[in-house]
Amino acid sequence: MVAFFSAEHLTMRFDGLTALDDFSLELKEGDLVGLIGPNGAGKTTAFNLITGNLHPTLGSVFFQGKEITGLKPNRIARRGIARTFQNIRLFQDLPVIENVMISYHGRLRSSFLDAVLRTPLYNREERGMREGAFSLLEKVRLSEAANDKAGSLSYGQQRRLEIARALATNPRLLLLDEPAAGMNPQETRELMDFILRVKGDFGLTVLLIEHDMRVVMGICQRIKVLDYGAAIAEGTPQEIQNDPKVITAYLGEADLA
Repeated sequence: MVAFFSAEHLTMRFDGLTALDDFSLELKEGDLVGLIGPNGAGKTTAFNLITGNLHPTLGSVFFQGKEITGLKPNRIARRGIARTFQNIRLFQDLPVIENVMISYHGRLRSSFLDAVLRTPLYNREERGMREGAFSLLEKVRLSEAANDKAGSLSYGQQRRLEIARALATNPRLLLLDEPAAGMNPQETRELMDFILRVKGDFGLTVLLIEHDMRVVMGICQRIKVLDYGAAIAEGTPQEIQNDPKVITAYLGEADLA
């Protein structure tokens, strides 16, 4: 049976430095998997290889039975893989709804000239974008702020908006890069509920990078651990908590407690 997603023996070298070494991962549809490790372990490099921001030195990536290794990010996004970034990348001075509408542009049939001339095709598509963006904002509970500037939202709301913008590309696989970074405990609890709800509502498979162990241990079905670019463990949260290599390399007994 063909895997829903697989990364096979991915290796990334920069001028002799190996950032990721022989990384392999398989996801079944509907999985929620965590990717953890200390800073510099290769987690974001793995995301960049999966989404086409980097081309691997060695190895391959497959999604829904087709190889996507080396494709450009926009083509990978159209295949159904979306991501967020560790640092929030919103258009702070644009309204919330327009931040979401931007993600619909990759699916438009109208041209730049159609937009300039405001042709019937462009007007229909723009109405569809706005309606779709507002519907999405309702689902992530941000519709009341649709016309507010994105920069006026709370930190937790901005994280939700960034995820909403990724959802607007209609993904099947969603990659979240440290979504809880900078959040207070209350925001973190709300984020955990939000990720689980969105995963169910949109029928997503989720791969999550996160340093906050409350999030990882609280919602992930399986966890893979990287250290110095290499995988050192993979298993359920309980198995990872009790793995001596993980305790030594990353978590520490205090964190596990």
